[in-house]
Amino acid sequence: MVKLKLFFIACFVCISFCHSQNETVLETIDNHVWKPFTTAFETSDYNLFANLHTNDLVRVSGNGKNIQGKETYIAGYKERWHNNSRKQTISFRFLERIHNDESASERGIYKLTINPNTEQSQSYYGKFHVILKKVDGFWKIAVDYDSSERNTINEDSYNNAFAMADYSKY
Repeated sequence: MVKLKLFFIACFVCISFCHSQNETVLETIDNHVWKPFTTAFETSDYNLFANLHTNDLVRVSGNGKNIQGKETYIAGYKERWHNNSRKQTISFRFLERIHNDESASERGIYKLTINPNTEQSQSYYGKFHVILKKVDGFWKIAVDYDSSERNTINEDSYNNAFAMADYSKY
């Protein structure tokens, strides 16, 4: 009976350690990638946005049906955000977050809102899948794919995904 109790205690400690280790990595990813990504969109800061991606980025747009490298992808944002006066917000919810010490795969739903909190507010939704790599101690986006899946991704899709900080779901 004592051995059984010790076994369950050891299992609990191991599970707790693994959960907290998972949470720590996901918090680090959020701080390195998703929070600055949001800031870049909300401030139209293409330099910050560029720094979130690896130099050999592969960007796939399901809607535009094209593949770009980092230079072309970031140049598009630089042009779009240059002298941009419109307000926008972006937020993320997740379907899956898998990682090891050097790589991560994250899938989810984003919500991009133009002119938030106004009568002209308009939201757009899409499904994303990114592959992250740790570069010099920082998580960066190496592969980025998104699609509205023929306009089937919507507010319900977004609300059914998990909140960024709901680490227990992953």
